[in-house]
Amino acid sequence: MLLSSISSSVMSSSVMSSSVMSSSVIAMTTTPSLPQYGIAMVSSLILFLSLKEILSSTQKWNEYLNNSFNLAIIPFIFTFVMVVGYKVFTIV
Repeated sequence: MLLSSISSSVMSSSVMSSSVMSSSVIAMTTTPSLPQYGIAMVSSLILFLSLKEILSSTQKWNEYLNNSFNLAIIPFIFTFVMVVGYKVFTIV
């Protein structure tokens, strides 16, 4: 649903003084996409990277904890790259 377009058209008719009907169409298009969640995604990525860095210096750090953090961080990195790519594409 994130990459879908929402379109709506509004038809309005008006009667002119000479009894001739004219119609105008107003088209509104909104495209919700990935960047609307960019702030939450970047905040989560920073949080997970900070936690991984802090916990890696403790005695509780092990291979399983490292894998768990990687499973959480990798999708955030892909999403971050997508958001940055989208922002660059809309500027160009």
